[in-house]
Amino acid sequence: MPNEGSYEAALKRSSEIQADLPEHPEKYTMLTGDRPTGRLHLGHYFGTLVERVRLQELGVHTNVIIADYQVITDRDTTDNIRDNVLNMVIDYLACGIDPEKTMIFTHSAVPAENQLMLPFLSLVTEAELLRNPTVKAEQEASGHALTGLLLTYPVHQACDILFCKGNIVPVGRDQLPHIEITSKIAHRFNERYAPVFPETAGLLTSTPLLPGLDGRKMSKSYGNAISISMSAEETAKLIKKSKTDSERMITYDPENRPGVSALLTTAGICTGRDPKEIAEEIGMGGSGQLKKYATEAVNAYFAPIRERRHAYEKDLGYVHDILAEGNRRANVIADQTLGEVREAMGMVY
Repeated sequence: MPNEGSYEAALKRSSEIQADLPEHPEKYTMLTGDRPTGRLHLGHYFGTLVERVRLQELGVHTNVIIADYQVITDRDTTDNIRDNVLNMVIDYLACGIDPEKTMIFTHSAVPAENQLMLPFLSLVTEAELLRNPTVKAEQEASGHALTGLLLTYPVHQACDILFCKGNIVPVGRDQLPHIEITSKIAHRFNERYAPVFPETAGLLTSTPLLPGLDGRKMSKSYGNAISISMSAEETAKLIKKSKTDSERMITYDPENRPGVSALLTTAGICTGRDPKEIAEEIGMGGSGQLKKYATEAVNAYFAPIRERRHAYEKDLGYVHDILAEGNRRANVIADQTLGEVREAMGMVY
């Protein structure tokens, strides 16, 4: 977690960029993405996908990476990765990512981007990598030994951002250390060799964390996540079996009533209403009425998204074409950037 001083500076810069974006969107190149470890859920949708679509429609150069190589930073298998990647592309398209405006690509298909790891690794120290909070958190969560790939995870993310000359990255406060190390790498390369890379800033998002149905962080591994790909029936079934409590009066109290409050938060974000207002309306209706309201709210909001999703599921050839074209475009950009890097380092023979 960044200290208060660096956070305040990042927040100030983020606010300046947010104010400038509508006026000069063409100045900005955004890179963001996801690891294809499973299906995208409502936390992903409200936490990041909505913002990506907003930036795309503003006219920002938007790039979305499906970080398939980063799956093995903390896992011993790539089972289901092909299915996860294709479903991720389908989710993106259904949620409003437009492949005419946004480049969608995968790590493993862009070798020149990954080759940037070699010069970039020479620009950071072991201590800087070990201090990264994501490295520590991912290692603890996986229960595995610290692999070389996990240790250098922040540098790999810097490759993602800098290969396309990304200068903005939507992040939460806890992800700012990634932006800081990316900025260090860009600055050190430019200073040591030649000015190739832009300054990268974090675009701090104010989206509140959408909890899982049990009040904990929304995660497939907890079984508390509503996936974008779920049907209306599957959504209803999952919400129906979610844990609330024995108190009939519905109140919004995240600390003492996490299950009830999670349902209220989910219903609120899907309807645009205040969770407390919904709680007052349901009152003595109990958890049954709350679950019914939450189910209807989620299903009504996601009905058009699911309809588009079904259409793409029936046209997998189109989905493959979108990914192939995104990978082609990414390779052109990566080859160009790697060429500039080699030129700056005097390694063109």
